[in-house]
Amino acid sequence: METRLRTFLSLCKTMNYRETASLVNLTQPAVTKQIQSLQEEYNVKLFNYTGRTLTLTEQGLLLKHYAESHYYNETELLRLLCRTEKRVLRLGATKSIGDSVLDAYLKRYLQDESQNLSLIVENTTNLFSLLEASALDFIVVEGLFQKENYDFRLLRRERFVGLCSSSHPFAGKSIRFEELRDHNLLLREQGSGTRNIFEQELQSHGYNLSIFSRVTEISSFQPLKKLVSQGLGISFVYQSIAQVDENLAQFTVEGMVEEHEFTIVWLKNTTALHYVDAFFQKQENDNQ
Repeated sequence: METRLRTFLSLCKTMNYRETASLVNLTQPAVTKQIQSLQEEYNVKLFNYTGRTLTLTEQGLLLKHYAESHYYNETELLRLLCRTEKRVLRLGATKSIGDSVLDAYLKRYLQDESQNLSLIVENTTNLFSLLEASALDFIVVEGLFQKENYDFRLLRRERFVGLCSSSHPFAGKSIRFEELRDHNLLLREQGSGTRNIFEQELQSHGYNLSIFSRVTEISSFQPLKKLVSQGLGISFVYQSIAQVDENLAQFTVEGMVEEHEFTIVWLKNTTALHYVDAFFQKQENDNQ
């Protein structure tokens, strides 16, 4: 990849000229000169300063997505030309999906001894960062993202439900948003798709997390479900996470969107589609 584009992507990552200079082993004036050269060549402004904060312009964001795809394709081409070691498929999934939804796909893919993979289970924000750095071939995420910036395919839709202990007053019921007031909430960390979806649902009905008497962040579903089953709070999860447990029960909230999308996402205009098809296509055909 052209040096200027590498420097540009590094600056997009750090949003700091000094840190970028250290990262690409150049002087800060050299980094500035490369960015200016790109702007002059394309006759656009790539970055703005808002106060002391560097931000991408609309044109800069467009170039960023192009450069990320270009870097991915170039890396793949070099691997094919050099006939390097056997390729390991690199995929990422959010915790809601990675904990259960991919089991059948993983089993089928690994039954072929000529194939291997690396699975990273992370929150949505971190997965997109890894995808954009070409550290992953594709990711499987829940909920909303900027679809115009990526290629994607719907995997399935999943119900989003409330979770409580079997002895909780909400168990098996449909409640109003107002009834959530003053309850304890067990919630995933910032950056997780599950949390983003729930916060958006609250906002669309005129509420935020302050409606709860206490909000406890837990990044793993297993301790979260255990605490809920012990009556220490309620939570909101996907149906596949709310597995059968005699100490757990589900509830719904009136007006809350019942289903959300699980989506396969990869960089636009890249050969990553080949890996998406290799991992999903046969299983999808079997289900049709």
